[in-house]
Amino acid sequence: MNNLLMIMLLSAFISCKKEALKSEVILKEEIVKPHVQPEGKPTNIDSAIVISLHNKVLKDFYTSTNYRTVWQSEEKRKIILGQLLKSDEEGLIPEDYNVKTLFDFEKKATTLDSVDLAKYDILLTSSLQKYISHLTNGRLNPRKLYKNWDLKENYIDLNATVAQLLKTDSLAYKIEQLKPNHIVYQRLKKALQQINAFPKDDFKPIKFTKIITPNDTNPSMITIKKRLIYWKELQPKDSLSPFYDEETATALKKFQSRHGLAVDAKIGAGTITSLNFSKNQRTQQIIVNLERWKWYPKQMGKEYIIINIPDYKLTLVKNNDTLRTHRVIVGRAKRKTPVLSSKLTQVVFNPTWTVPPTILREDVIPAILRSRSYLTQSNIKVYDSNGRIVSPYEWQLSQAKTYRYVQSPGTFNSLGMVKIIFPNRFSVYLHDTNHRDYFDKIDRSLSSGCVRVDNPLELTEYILNDEVNWNLGKITETLQNERTKFVKIKKEIGFHLLYWTAWSENNKLIFRDDIYNLDANLYDKLRN
Repeated sequence: MNNLLMIMLLSAFISCKKEALKSEVILKEEIVKPHVQPEGKPTNIDSAIVISLHNKVLKDFYTSTNYRTVWQSEEKRKIILGQLLKSDEEGLIPEDYNVKTLFDFEKKATTLDSVDLAKYDILLTSSLQKYISHLTNGRLNPRKLYKNWDLKENYIDLNATVAQLLKTDSLAYKIEQLKPNHIVYQRLKKALQQINAFPKDDFKPIKFTKIITPNDTNPSMITIKKRLIYWKELQPKDSLSPFYDEETATALKKFQSRHGLAVDAKIGAGTITSLNFSKNQRTQQIIVNLERWKWYPKQMGKEYIIINIPDYKLTLVKNNDTLRTHRVIVGRAKRKTPVLSSKLTQVVFNPTWTVPPTILREDVIPAILRSRSYLTQSNIKVYDSNGRIVSPYEWQLSQAKTYRYVQSPGTFNSLGMVKIIFPNRFSVYLHDTNHRDYFDKIDRSLSSGCVRVDNPLELTEYILNDEVNWNLGKITETLQNERTKFVKIKKEIGFHLLYWTAWSENNKLIFRDDIYNLDANLYDKLRN
């Protein structure tokens, strides 16, 4: 009998879990079900109304209230309604939270009968829960959208959170605390305010035919000047000429800088593409980045490295202060650098490089087929399944994928002189490169997924944090012997590979190329 009862309880639990996964708000099961003591004079709620909504989280909440209303405070109701109404400031959609219906209820709050009071209370709670869920985890789930995004869910106990909000005397402040607090998110909200203040545009595409340089005369310059005036880079003029003057060149350089382009005053294809973006497109870009930042970890750590993939930039932050920045090279579109969070664990000096399957298939095997000398020239040794070295002339195409290909340490190693490891399922890492000239390029989406770092030895010295054993002199000495050495990173440094293409800085809108073409597709999913 006891076994039967246990099976029935387990079945009920599994059924509830499935129901929760189907509900609009997808969260982990609440571990603790809070007991909520409603304030004022609560109204009884017919449990059938709540149960009919098939929302387990909502049902659990009202079970904790003994099916009584909780929003007796007019002040708290109006604070919540105000938050829901301005949810568009967070890149969200007020209509998602039943704003019109809730305001209609509020207008008649003093005259509502018990049934409508119950309906109002339930709708306000469910809308608040949904809003909290969207603030803390976004509207969409990146784990379902992208195979190479490995971000943990920002767990929040919805019912415990709502229970705390009911008790607090600082409701508006507590709701603000639920929002992402990273400086980039705050700058994105600022960017949304800024772009909303721009007038409606009527942009028509500027056709690129040839590069325009200062002192050229070109009919397109009139339209280009209008764009620069619109984006407040150039002062308005009574009349515009097709001559590319010095004032316009200065304005264009500012525009190029804001968009991560080469600041050379040359109007090429990349500059024309950025000029062709409309206000609406830029607004959508900001909104999708607000969504992404809701996916990212709420706590990056006291000390962490953050890499913005489209900006090709590594930033080291400690106690909210930026200590150093490095240029980086990231994966090209066909071999994207993944988005993830981890921690730095190990430095490898004079690393060997084992060729990964994709590079083997697409690059190395075709190169060997062209010339067996490729292996010797690249300092790559081939090992069979028994660990025996296979000479270039023993190498067989039929066995090519069963061999292990290892590039020896040295200045010509693809990983350079050092690599920095952080655990992840994609086998990517930070490393030096034997092509340091690539860091001078504007478009640095060039790698096969790993991240190459400019001036990696200075970064390594900082990370190892040992002035005696691992100062720059000791590091150089270790590298010169060309033997592989592994060193554990002792201090805790978080590591975050993220992706954002818009923000605001010093009251200026900043944009970067969407190198993996993710923005437009994400916006469609958010709004459709």
